Amino acid sequence: MKPLRTIAILAALAVSSASAALAEGDKVKISDLNWTGPQAVAHVIKAVIKGPLASDAEIVKGLSDQSVIAAGMDKGDGTVDVWTELWLPNQQALWDKYISGTKTILRNDNPYKGVEGIFVPSYMADKVKSVDDLKKPEIAALFDAEGTGKGQYFPGDAGWKSAKVWQVKFKYYGLSDLWTPKLVSDDVFKSQLKAAYADKKPILFYYWTPEWLFAAYDLTRVQEPPYKDGCIDLKLDEEDWLNASQFSCASPDASVYVAYAKSLEKRNPAVACFLKQVSFDPALMSNWILAIGRDKTDPQDLAEKWVKNNPDTVNAWIKGCKS
Repeated sequence: MKPLRTIAILAALAVSSASAALAEGDKVKISDLNWTGPQAVAHVIKAVIKGPLASDAEIVKGLSDQSVIAAGMDKGDGTVDVWTELWLPNQQALWDKYISGTKTILRNDNPYKGVEGIFVPSYMADKVKSVDDLKKPEIAALFDAEGTGKGQYFPGDAGWKSAKVWQVKFKYYGLSDLWTPKLVSDDVFKSQLKAAYADKKPILFYYWTPEWLFAAYDLTRVQEPPYKDGCIDLKLDEEDWLNASQFSCASPDASVYVAYAKSLEKRNPAVACFLKQVSFDPALMSNWILAIGRDKTDPQDLAEKWVKNNPDTVNAWIKGCKS
C-alpha cells in the first residue's frame, strides 16, 4: 500500500496533467497563409481569442497549403481550426467538398468582397474611365513612358497567373495594337507606382483589394464589360495560350470567408460563436496590410493594439459568445 502522502501527490499530478491536456485540447490552431492580408486576420483572431475570450490560440507556422488546411479541419481533432481567408470562387472545389459536402467546415456569416481589375491613379480618372478609353491612340500615348509607340501596363508580376490573363483580356478588348505588357516584379512595379504617383504621371496596372496600395494611394478601377456566363475560357497551360484563351469581361467579385472546423462548436464553443460572427472591412484590412507589409509593423503588436482600441467592433463579434 502506498503512503497517503504519495497517493495525494499522484492525485495532484493526475489533476494537473488532466488540466494541461484540457488546456491543450482547447487551444485554437490558426492557419498561416503566406500573404499579408490573412496574416493580419490571423493575428487579430488570435488577439481576440487570447484577450476578450480568455482562451488560448496559436498560429501554426508554415501551415499555408489550403488543401492541407481544409483536410486538417475536416478531421476535427484540433490539428487546425481556422482558415483565415477562403476565397470564392478560387477555392470552390474545397468549399464543395467540405462545406457543402461533409459539412465538417463552417464559415462566418458575413464575407467581405475581394475585387480585382485594372486601375489608374484617380488623377487620371477623368481621362480613363473604361476600357473603351484605352482604345484611343491619344490615351495610349500618355502611358508610353518608354518611347516604344505603345502604352505600357502592368499585368502582374511575371510569375503570377494574372500576367497571362491580362494579355488575353487586352487581346479580346482589341487593345494589343496600342498597348504592351510591362512584365516586371511586384516590387519593381510598386516602386514605379510610387514614383509615378509622386509626379502625377500616368500608370495603368492590375491589382486587387484588399491591399496596401489602396490605403496609400487614391486609385480608380477602370470599367470593363460586366461579367456574364461564358465570357471566360482560359487555357493558360497550352502552348498557344494567348490565342487559345478567352476573357472578355470583368472578373467576378470574390467572396472571402473566415472558415473554421465544426468540431470547435463542442471543443471551444465561445470561439466557434465568435468566428461565426466575425466580419472584416476591406478598407480596414488595406490599412492593416499597409502597416504590416509596407511599414513592417509587427503583426502581433498591431493586432493587440487594434483589439484594445476597438472594443465596440470586438464586442459585436463576440456578443453572446461568452458563458
